[in-house]
Amino acid sequence: MTKIELPFGKGKIEAQIPEERIQGILVSGAHSYYPEYSETELVEEAVTHPVGSKRLKDLARGKKNIVMIASDHTRPVPSKVIMPVILKEIKEGSPDAVVTVLIATGFHRPTTKEELIYKFGQEIVDRKDIRFVVHESGKAEDMVEIGILPSGGRLRINRIAYEADLLIAEGFIEPHFFAGFSGGRKSVLPGVSSRETVMANHCSEFIADEHSRTGILEGNPIHKDMVWAAEKAKLAFIVNVVLDQDKKVIRAFAGHFDKAHREGCRFVNQLSGVDAAPADIVISTNGGYPLDQNIYQSVKGMTAAEATCRPGGVIIMVSSCMDGHGGQELYDTFANEKDKEKIMAGFLATDRDSTVPDQWESQILCRILLKYKVIMVTQAPQKMVEEMQMDYAADLPEALRMADAYLGKENAPITVIPDGVSVIVRK
Repeated sequence: MTKIELPFGKGKIEAQIPEERIQGILVSGAHSYYPEYSETELVEEAVTHPVGSKRLKDLARGKKNIVMIASDHTRPVPSKVIMPVILKEIKEGSPDAVVTVLIATGFHRPTTKEELIYKFGQEIVDRKDIRFVVHESGKAEDMVEIGILPSGGRLRINRIAYEADLLIAEGFIEPHFFAGFSGGRKSVLPGVSSRETVMANHCSEFIADEHSRTGILEGNPIHKDMVWAAEKAKLAFIVNVVLDQDKKVIRAFAGHFDKAHREGCRFVNQLSGVDAAPADIVISTNGGYPLDQNIYQSVKGMTAAEATCRPGGVIIMVSSCMDGHGGQELYDTFANEKDKEKIMAGFLATDRDSTVPDQWESQILCRILLKYKVIMVTQAPQKMVEEMQMDYAADLPEALRMADAYLGKENAPITVIPDGVSVIVRK
């Protein structure tokens, strides 16, 4: 038997699979990349040698109202490591600056105080020279319109970001299932944009575009809007990190929001690219906590399996989903209409200005469900999973038995992706 550890929530579960059934184990090179320096040293090196930009301390000189966009509770960005380096650099340039940390929730629920402490540490959260504000995309009164996106959607962002003397962002770079890569420009759109702006950018036309896929930036219409938004918002400096399977920093990139980000994307692309290993059964995960908190986020890990699963095959998604579905509209889409062809036709007939919340996630999940059976090994309620037109398994052995029964054969080949959000599967 081949034993493979799969991240699940804040822990791991062990997969035991007959060796002869293993078609492939797809793992990002980030999991075997060992940096020469500590996490803090890597961030310091990036900040002191920025790409395409002056140093942050030089940008901060004379600035009083500095805003840093920071990732929310759904992202494993090690803010405890990044934030002290950024603050030191800012204070060297502008000792009296007021620093506002604007939490980029995008379309997610607000981050709680406990989650802020977990992410930044008690000492940072308690500092008197820092204030924390959680972006809420549905609060129209908090937004200001600053332009029209290339796609035609209205760009409305959080007023705090707009009014900053200096706007910067922290984040991390990993493969992203429709924006190509996370990080960089995503801090603005969707990070601190209004609901209407996010929905226009995530429209069905763009989600269906063949360039809106993992690892693709060129020709990606979603990415194009995001870059334009970051430029218009005057995002001046970013600090983005690359993480290994233990969520530890292995590289850092800082500087111009697009130039530094692209350099980071090139590194991730080289590290995370894996060749597909086509199989009838593909086991994937969402990389554990915090990305596997709900079914909504878990669609990302499913897209990695989609890229290597044979037509008519089975995707087994191992994801904690301790918070349930994570999107009421996502749940309602599949619970209220059982005809998936009809669901997809409805998406494709919806114009940009009529996009509804979570439509993009529903559209991608529907795309997957039209081609594959999906079995979830999860803590989400069985009824919820089944109402969303997926199958529920109490554990991985049961999921494999269900997959074999569905396929009508006992020795179908299996490909395993231990961290589905960390790889770029090349077909």
